[in-house]
Amino acid sequence: MGSGIAAQAALKGWAVTLEDVREELARRGLENARRALGSAVRKGRLTIADQETALANIDIAIGLRRAEGASLVLEAAPENLALKRALFQELEEVVPAGPVLATNTSSLPVTQIAAGLKDPGRVVGIHFFNPVLQMELVEIIPGHLTRPEVLETARRFAEGLGKTVVSSRDTPGFVTTRAMAVLINEAAWMLFEGTATREDIDVAYKLGFHHPMGPLELADLVGIDTTLAILDVLWDGFRDPKYRACPILRTMVAAGQLGRKSGAGFYPYPPAGTGPTP
Repeated sequence: MGSGIAAQAALKGWAVTLEDVREELARRGLENARRALGSAVRKGRLTIADQETALANIDIAIGLRRAEGASLVLEAAPENLALKRALFQELEEVVPAGPVLATNTSSLPVTQIAAGLKDPGRVVGIHFFNPVLQMELVEIIPGHLTRPEVLETARRFAEGLGKTVVSSRDTPGFVTTRAMAVLINEAAWMLFEGTATREDIDVAYKLGFHHPMGPLELADLVGIDTTLAILDVLWDGFRDPKYRACPILRTMVAAGQLGRKSGAGFYPYPPAGTGPTP
């Protein structure tokens, strides 16, 4: 997600720094951004000149070395509350004032992420969708203490990237993730119970509801581990049985079958992770 957001921002003229904890991870993020832009070129949505201009706008760094000079810092770490809290606490020490601090969380309440900060009013949710270059939607989520000007900056940023913005209250999963989680979880239960094959479940959703991909294909794209983490957040937040994760998801995560990123999920994938094999 971070590399996709970087590619989108760079394409719109922002000077972007992709930061990670190790240089090889930062370089991998840059390569993922290059791959996403290249795919858009091959599909005719961008020119080679667009791609080259965008890549020239992206730099990499280790740790949070460039954060102090940023006008907006956007976090795209895994859906782990403790990890995100620690990251924002470190950010606040590095950047005690100035830029908006945004989280790309898809499920964790923004208020909980910002809890314990000296200035939680700087933190706002800017939830992008994968693949960022193709998906038009961005969800904006204010925390309980998010200041109006911070919220407005987040909205202007997303709209400046050419995205359509919707707003959500700060509840677990917001609007889109709650809907997606139930969709995927129900499909996983049907597979687990033997209601239908993975292929028939996905085809039924695609042709019956005009979805661009089936829910099991979507889970592989999102990541089985991420899907499970989201369901656990929703279960903890609402205690509603519809968010009780299907056991097959926990089994797959334990087995390392995380979807496209690991080469296997509900479907097997070729080394490049470009799509399911027959």
